[in-house]
Amino acid sequence: MNRYPLWKYIVIAVALLIGGLYSLPNFYGEAPAVQVSSAKPTIKVDLATQSRVEKILTDADINSTGIFFESAGNVGSIKIRFNNTDIQLRARDLLQQKLNVDQNDPNFTVALNLLSNTPGWLNAINALPMPLGLDLRGGVYFLLQVDMKGAVQKKVTSLATDIRSQLRDKSIRHQGIDRNPESISINFGSSDEAEAARTLLNTSQPDLIWLVKTSGGSAKLFGEFKPKALKDIQDNAVKQNIITLNKRVNELAVKEPVIQQQGAERIVVQLPGVQDTARAKDIIGRTATLESRLADPLVSTIGIGETPPPGMDTFRFGENRLGVFKKSVIFSGDRITDASAGFDQNQRPAVNISLDAAGGRVMQEVTRENIGKPMGMILFEKGKGEVLTIATIQGEFGSKFQITGQPTTESANDLALLLRAGSLAAPMEIIEERTIGPSLGAENIEKGFKSLLIGFAAISIFMVAYYLLFGTFSVVALAVNLLLLISVLSMLQATLTLPGIAAMALALGMAIDSNVLINERIREELRNGSSPQTAIAVGFDKAWATILDSNVTTLIAGLALLAFGSGPIKGFAVVHCLGILTSMFSAVFFSRGLVNLWYGRHKKIRKLAIGQVWRPQEK
Repeated sequence: MNRYPLWKYIVIAVALLIGGLYSLPNFYGEAPAVQVSSAKPTIKVDLATQSRVEKILTDADINSTGIFFESAGNVGSIKIRFNNTDIQLRARDLLQQKLNVDQNDPNFTVALNLLSNTPGWLNAINALPMPLGLDLRGGVYFLLQVDMKGAVQKKVTSLATDIRSQLRDKSIRHQGIDRNPESISINFGSSDEAEAARTLLNTSQPDLIWLVKTSGGSAKLFGEFKPKALKDIQDNAVKQNIITLNKRVNELAVKEPVIQQQGAERIVVQLPGVQDTARAKDIIGRTATLESRLADPLVSTIGIGETPPPGMDTFRFGENRLGVFKKSVIFSGDRITDASAGFDQNQRPAVNISLDAAGGRVMQEVTRENIGKPMGMILFEKGKGEVLTIATIQGEFGSKFQITGQPTTESANDLALLLRAGSLAAPMEIIEERTIGPSLGAENIEKGFKSLLIGFAAISIFMVAYYLLFGTFSVVALAVNLLLLISVLSMLQATLTLPGIAAMALALGMAIDSNVLINERIREELRNGSSPQTAIAVGFDKAWATILDSNVTTLIAGLALLAFGSGPIKGFAVVHCLGILTSMFSAVFFSRGLVNLWYGRHKKIRKLAIGQVWRPQEK
């Protein structure tokens, strides 16, 4: 009657094995480490860089306890683990000096880090410790200032390009367009042409107020932003930057970022539980804008130190070259709607790009007039341009085209990622950057976990004292529930916060509640005169419906918190929902298996060790 088939015991054994393996990494702690990552989009960290790092450390007689090359998406990094912080600091200073020839313009970011001491065989099965949130483990914090003048200037540049095309389409001649910080002025030879342009632009550019001013035989058309339009540009710049930062962080697999506006011109970025501080700095620090320009058709690249042609701009292209470009911008990153890596007709790596309507119209005009000439993509970071690629225009194209010339599939994926993530609507500057520790301190962290242990111990004492052997079964099931909950959180790499610890404590209370229902139901059957074996079977079966109803209703509330909550609320909801699922497995499936294993061997049992059973007196 009370026997599990073999497959159920196998399921329990497998669950315990997996739970034990994936919860184990949380007990190994962390060791000091140094991380090397790329500081520029054109500099790649690969296995050759790892060999270079190993040689630098070996020559300096600095011993490490492990060196690891990791690749997240298409971005590589090298992590070196050490025995103590003294060696860690020596290694950081040495690598910073040897890898970066120019300390003011470094090619690599060398940062301090912490690595888990988890053995390699656990890493091989992807058994990793739970990342902790900002309030427990700390994380990376950035405060960014949005350049509102830059946002308006960027909009002015975009409008100037559109206005030039619109005047050309309507055959309205002008003598030049001047771009001012918050306005546009167009020079005309006569007032009639200026009036015709004003009529056109009043309809096509309603965000500007257009006024004609004449002087002698010439005229000038001034366009100034309306106050509401100016405010919309600034508000949209902040919102677009937040969206772009979210895309970058999400595509590079940083979990649970907090990216939100603070005030009118600032953005706060928090990456809770992130150990990889150097990589986080690289992602968020890449607050760049993308531009496409025509390269010099005669000399598209020159060596560092060589004199560029007059009237050209030069930008860094790799470690030892400069790209030479014209000053006019074809399109910027905000015109890109999609970018993906692929192959050209000769099966060489390429990047497929899609532009919006305005960008496609400008691209069609430029490529029609410049077939066979080189065109480049330039990433601007902190006022410095870095050339991502230079490709030859093979034919006229519009909103959809392909960039060839990528040396590898990996480089094509890298470029597509940057283009797809989009450029920022306005330049930004990191005005505050810090790696923060636990906001509540190590003492509060210790108290949080100690409260779990004390709660578990108190529950265990009560259950064993009140339900005897069945109470012991319940305590074992409760321990299994905690083990499975930790292992599931570790497998999902869910960030644990202080509210998450509170949810764990709640999960323990709810899990033991299920065992109380089962034990009391068994007692009730014994009072009604049922045999011990029958009482066990009926008690588990009838308690199941009540347990299921109560857990489903609680799960619905947890899912609502998960769906509509944010920050600490979501952290609580994740642990709460997972705790409900693991408790149903441990309190019912595992607990019954334990009882069946103990009592199922005997067909006849005189008495159950389940505490005092009060029977009604016979009349």
